[in-house]
Amino acid sequence: MNAPELFAAFANPMRLRILNLLQQQQEICVCDLCEVLGEPQPKVSRHLALLRGARLVEVRTQGKWKFYGLVQPTTPLHRTLVRCVRSCLGELEQLAADRERLATIQPRLRCT
Repeated sequence: MNAPELFAAFANPMRLRILNLLQQQQEICVCDLCEVLGEPQPKVSRHLALLRGARLVEVRTQGKWKFYGLVQPTTPLHRTLVRCVRSCLGELEQLAADRERLATIQPRLRCT
């Protein structure tokens, strides 16, 4: 994982929001991410694919559902950037609101 690839993945507000949410739970279904973010599934999945390509998230398939989680950081830069989403950027209004919304939704029964 190289620095330009990491910075490119972190450079998009939607991807930052996704990374922020994935720090709150071990894994999250795409449908729950869509609900919290208020975005359609194709858009969320496109950003998840970019994060997966940058080796920041991993996916687990269960039936027709996809569950995403953070990959353990493999380099000091990766570790610092992931930690910064929570500490440096965690107080941003949008990220805080997303975390609050995630805490209020019920996990999707159809996803299990």
